[in-house]
This record gives sequence, structure tokens and C-alpha cells, in this order.
Amino acid sequence: MKIGQRDGVEVHTRACNLCESICGLLIEVENERVRSIRPDPDDFFSRGHICPKATALKDVQEDPDRIRTPLRRVGDRFEAISWDRAFREIAERCAEIVDAHGENAVAYYRGNPIGHNYGLMTHFDLLRAELPTVNNFSANSVDGLPTFLTAYWMYGHAMMWPIPDIDRTDHFVMLGGNPMASNGSAMTAPGIRKRIEAIRARGGRFVLIDPRRTESARLADEHHFIRPHSDAALMAAMLHTIFEEDLGRTRGLEASLVGFEDLETSFRPFSPERVARWTGIEAGTIRRLTREFAAADSAVFYARMGVAVQPFATTALWLTQLLNIVTGNLDRPGGVLWPTPALPRETLLPRCEFGDDQTRLRKLPSFTGELPVAALGEEILSEGEGAIRALFCIAGNPVLSTPNGRQLDAAFAKLDLMVSVDLYLNETSRHADYFLPSPGPLEHDNYNLFFHMLSVRDTVRYDEPVLPRKTGVLDDWEIYAGLVNALREVRGRDALEIPSSSELLDGLLQAGPYGSDNVDGGLDLDRLRNAPRGIDLGPLKPRLSEGLPTISGKVECLPAPLVADLERLKQQLASESWDEGLVLIGRRELRGNGSWMHNAPRLNRGSDRCVLLVHPRDLAARGLRDGQRARVSSRVGAIEVPVQASETMMPGVVCLPHGYGHDRPGVRLRVARAKPGASYNDLADDTQVDPISGTAVLNGIPVALEGAPEHATEGA
Repeated sequence: MKIGQRDGVEVHTRACNLCESICGLLIEVENERVRSIRPDPDDFFSRGHICPKATALKDVQEDPDRIRTPLRRVGDRFEAISWDRAFREIAERCAEIVDAHGENAVAYYRGNPIGHNYGLMTHFDLLRAELPTVNNFSANSVDGLPTFLTAYWMYGHAMMWPIPDIDRTDHFVMLGGNPMASNGSAMTAPGIRKRIEAIRARGGRFVLIDPRRTESARLADEHHFIRPHSDAALMAAMLHTIFEEDLGRTRGLEASLVGFEDLETSFRPFSPERVARWTGIEAGTIRRLTREFAAADSAVFYARMGVAVQPFATTALWLTQLLNIVTGNLDRPGGVLWPTPALPRETLLPRCEFGDDQTRLRKLPSFTGELPVAALGEEILSEGEGAIRALFCIAGNPVLSTPNGRQLDAAFAKLDLMVSVDLYLNETSRHADYFLPSPGPLEHDNYNLFFHMLSVRDTVRYDEPVLPRKTGVLDDWEIYAGLVNALREVRGRDALEIPSSSELLDGLLQAGPYGSDNVDGGLDLDRLRNAPRGIDLGPLKPRLSEGLPTISGKVECLPAPLVADLERLKQQLASESWDEGLVLIGRRELRGNGSWMHNAPRLNRGSDRCVLLVHPRDLAARGLRDGQRARVSSRVGAIEVPVQASETMMPGVVCLPHGYGHDRPGVRLRVARAKPGASYNDLADDTQVDPISGTAVLNGIPVALEGAPEHATEGA
């Protein structure tokens, strides 16, 4: 929102929409160009905090590599095309493909940026209704799917995931998360450093468990290494200890729990002594951590990305919930609580069914109408009825962000039609037959549909565009509308009158719990337009007494698929097959955001960051030296990267950032190509998934490490 002007310089407030944190910005604009971006000290939520990515919004907005007009492929090159012609040709080709091969010959893939741009979310279902298909994929199955599936089974809806009350807790245990780099995840919490420091300042504790001593570990009272894939075993041992030592206290929750009385039996096989060798954490330490967690006046057990993309992902996320439940920290200040967002949860996910559909070949299950993206490559490459022949890729770069990127490269080159809605010609969109450019990040309005629902405080905020859109630039919802009506025209149907994103938002706000339909003088879009920094709706509040959208109306403690999966966990524990070779984990860079921020000059100064962190002992065992270029290989591929000796790594574990690999031909990212790095996902195995949810296994990938051929050392 514009809040002032002086000497021709306008000052706008805006929330950064690059990650979950929703940090408040002050943006100075002169002659329709960004002059500066700085933190807003008066923002009630972020309190003057921003990270380096926010200032790079200027780089993205002004990037000469950003595509600004629709493109059509002609042989090996692209040519400009009008919007109307692009829509018409896409619709005609889609109709031909569907007529010849059926509606499931079309597929969709949506990347993580859709969660930060409501124009990419509000109208997608209109497109899917006009061009229906079972083949709907997204980045969720390489990210948060196990979290949302667990919420659905336990609490009745995928968006009913309880959020850490970090501002009031006394004891915070974090497993597989690094908010100092990621700014919080499934926990919208801007200025996370100050929030963690405040826990310690009021006499509380922050404990971090991770295979790497991360940036967040520097704030921790204690850090413990843990072997990848063993997270569920650790939590099962903590639950075993709570029941064995009678440490539980439900604080009046019993009446709201189904299956609670049968929990103890499920965890008898997982004593700390049994799991210690697998986890790498001594039994005595596991028992101490459990006692301290259970004894705290208020506590949170929080697990995130490192836990969510591994073979026991859904089971592990279930166990984090049980730890909060059996210690009485569910639905309690200082524990975990459900936000009360301004929009109904059904806005995002009207469908929460599990397993209604399956992938054609491996029979991986759907959830919320989406299939696991680990199957996308094979569903294109394998011939036969139902094979994917056309793909709409919306704000995503799956070649660099999903498993077996080289396979996807080959698959996308085989498609009869590919349409990309994006900002850049990247490693994925270079395959497009039609490229439809989104507006620049400061040229559209925004409301954070998704992350207000995962916030550590109830907030609501709407932002007007900072910059005017140039002639010929369409908003994202207008791109969907153009495609929908072109498809209707080709089929001989009347055009639809399609409301804008902001018009839809206004109706949803009024229908929400704070809206004018439910509260006198309640929320609507006009009220938000008059609140340039949004509205603080207060701290999270207990809500369990209102009932849950489960069949019982209560917390389902023992979802049958998760209880059954404990047998697989026992078998893995007994096999000891985990005690072999090196495994690879990922890492998030504070100055990166997946693959698409690597073209921002101010974020990519200095030395290359695509380096493999290796414990010195593991380097020495392979005859490698610090700084040497090495070859990393897995079942599906191999890459070459520099290695860096680092005692922040657990021995036996190596670490590489994801989102690199910008050296493929046809990529128009000049800054990124100067430091291309190598793609983590060229090593990720598309056949390895969490068998419950179908989520790809991206952490704990078995790898071999040796000197690169031109630098191989004797004996390497």
C-alpha cells in the first residue's frame, strides 16, 4: 500500500511473498522503478526483520532475463506471440490430444511459488474443471505432503496442522528443521532468531536434533547428530520412555482423544537401548531429553523438512503429534495450537480424500486430488493407454526440484505439448511449446492464502501492487481465465464471466470467521485496503472444545495405516542395513529459494555455494582433500562438485544444497549460468518413496564419493 510520497519518491508497505515468513517491507519507488527495499520497523508481525532475499525482489522485478511476452516454440527457438493467439493454439492442441488419447493424456504440475502468489491459486480449479485429468502433480509430494496427510487422519482436514506457539513455549525441540535458513516452515514466524532467543531469555530451552550442525544449531542449548531415516525410531523411543517411566500428562485432553489408551502397547518394542545404535544418540541421552521435554511447563516437539522427505515420513510426523499429545501440549498456550485464519480452510483444500486415484504404473495414492510427483517421469515415458502427452507446468522447475531430474529432462522432451506459466526460461520451461509469462513480483496484488493458515499468530493482510503493470502484461488469474475461455470456445461453449482474484478474496473474507457475514463490522477487502500493515487478530487460542472435522469429532490418535507401519519400522531397526556407506542430505541456503533466485545478482556474489560438506574423517577415508572436485554418484546418476571439509557434518553423512544445475542448454539465466553448480535431484531416486504417502525420498540418499576423473587421487 502506498503510505507516503516526498520529492517524487513513493513509499509503499508490502509483505514479502518469497517464503513463509510474510515479513513487512518498506519499498521506495521513483518514476515507476524500485529505489530501495528495507525492513518495516512498524510491522507488528515481523518487527523490522527481513532476510537477504527480500531486497532481491528488485533484482527479479528488473531482471533482463525475465520473460515479459508470450512465446511459442518454432523448431529450436522461441518467437513472440500474442496472448489471444497463444490461448487459441494451446486450446486447439489440447482438444486434439484429448480427442485422440483421452482426458488423462493431460497433466498439471504446480511448483512451490503458487503458495506465495494467490493469483496462481484462486483460478486453477477453473482450468482443471475445463480440462479435467487425474494427472495432477505438485511440489507438495517433495515437501509437505506427509504433514498434511497426518493432519487429515488425526484432525480431520489437511490444513488442521497444529502450529508451535513459539512465542510462549518454555521448551522447543526441533528435529530436521533449520529456520535460520528457511525462515520457518509449517510455522510462519518472521524474525525466528529473536523468537528463539526469547525462549532462552525467559529461562526456556531450545534443543536441535539434525545430521548437520546447522545455522539454527548456533542458537541451541544443545545439538545432537542423528542418522538420517532414524527419526521415527527416536520418537518411538521417546514415547516408549514416557509410558515406561509414567511421564505422560494429558492435562484434561483425554475426553478429546480416540485410541489414547492403546498407545502404550504400540511403542513397547522401541526402547532407547534398541534404537540408540541406529539413531547415533545414546540411550541415556534419549531418556534425558524425553524427561526434560515431558517435565517442561510448556513444550513443543517440531519436525520439518529433514523428516518429511524420507522413507518413514508420514509415520514420523504422526509421532511428533503424539509426543505433543501425551505430554499435554496439544491445544495449549506454549504448546501447539490451531490458527484461526481469516478464510475458511476449505478455500484451499475442498477435497481431502486419500487414495481416490492412483498413478497408472506404480499405483501410488492421491491426496487432495494430487498424485506423487515421483511418478511423473515414468508416466510420460511409458507408452500405453493413459500415458501423459501434454503438461501444464505452472510456477515450477521439477527438473531441478523433483527426483531423477535427468529422467524428467528426457520425458519433457518427448511430450506432444508443454505449456509453462513462469517468469524464466529455466531448466524445465526450456522444453515448453508455449511460454506464458507471469507478471513481475511487485506488479500484482497479493494475499497469502496458504501461510496465514500456518502462522504462529493469527494475522491477515492484503497488499496492492507496488508497480503498475505494463501494457500487455496479464495477471496470473487472467492467464487462467484466457486459457479457460479459449478451451470453451474450441469446444463450442459460451465464454464465462470470471471474477478477479481480489473479487473472490472479498467474498471469502466476508464468509470467514472474522468476516462481515459472521461478525458485525467484520473483515472485507475494503477494511484490509485501509490497513496497510494488515490486522493482528491475536495469539493462537485453544480450539479443541469446538470439535474437529473427524468422524468422531475428536483427535484420532491411532490412524490404522500409521499403526501398521510401525511393523516396517521394527523390521528396519532389526535389519541394521542402515549401517552402510555414505548418505546424502540437502540444505537450504539463506540467500537461495529453490532454483529460481539464483539469477538475482545480489544473492549470488562471492564464492560458489554449491559445495558438498563432508566430515574430514570421510574425506580422509577416500583419499580426498578439502576443496577438491569430487564425483558423487547414486543409483540414478552422478554429478561433480567441490568438497568442503566440515566438522558440522555427522560422520557418514554428506550435504549439498538443492536447486542448482543451471548449465543445461537453452536456459536463459545469465547470472545463474555463471555459477551453475550441479543438481541434487540428479542423484535423487524416483523409485524411492515413503510407501504410505508416496512422498519422494530426498534425504538420506545412498551415495558413493570419489575424486573426479581429472582430479582423482591415488587410491581414491
